[in-house]
Amino acid sequence: MRAIVIRHYKTLLNASDRILGWGDAPRAKDWDADVSYVEKRLQKMGLTFDRIYSSNLERSRRTAMYFANSYKINIVYDAAELNEVNYGALYKKSKKWVEKNIPEHKTDPDFVYPKGESFRQMQTRSVAYLQSQAEKFPDSTVLLVVHAGVIRGLISHFLGLDYAQHLKEKITHRYIGDFIIENGVCLSYDEPGKTSGFVNSGAVSVPWPAAGTTSRGKNKSISSPVPRPSSMPGKSTGA
Repeated sequence: MRAIVIRHYKTLLNASDRILGWGDAPRAKDWDADVSYVEKRLQKMGLTFDRIYSSNLERSRRTAMYFANSYKINIVYDAAELNEVNYGALYKKSKKWVEKNIPEHKTDPDFVYPKGESFRQMQTRSVAYLQSQAEKFPDSTVLLVVHAGVIRGLISHFLGLDYAQHLKEKITHRYIGDFIIENGVCLSYDEPGKTSGFVNSGAVSVPWPAAGTTSRGKNKSISSPVPRPSSMPGKSTGA
């Protein structure tokens, strides 16, 4: 499977540096600039998609619907497994307050937030969901519209990175991740959009793996699945 992963549009709480998690918020005034950037990059890549996925949170579903309409795909598959980490009682708290009062925040992936879950739990469910879809649709090219926390978890898992060390990596609303996944293993990874903190910090070089190396011990050629065109305007359904 070729999985193109992007982040949802920017919300007012994103713009004001407040916690979202499983809560939602209206779109920020400049939300469309980021979405337009991603759309143009995807068009330049010449991609078509067999399926589009989102979490079941509004900001993810509505962004996915935007791209479904753009690509004339009639269904968006929304799944709770792709939700952002559940911050529970911290919804709408300022990020500065959380960093000051909860030292485990984005330092301990196993810390369970009050009335919520841990980053490890979120990573486990989102990775398992993507792997299940890759097994069902191995020759598909898909678009996943998800969240910064989910993206950090996917990159850390599939590229074999220490999760705890990368919980704070920056993922902008112009991020595009390009994963080739086969038999549960990531064969290649690239970032054709705004590069993430993983790349900017030097933790990851793209395209990954570097020329002349293999991914996680796999010595095999990398090829992109052949996409199939879809049609019809979009609507959302549970996966």
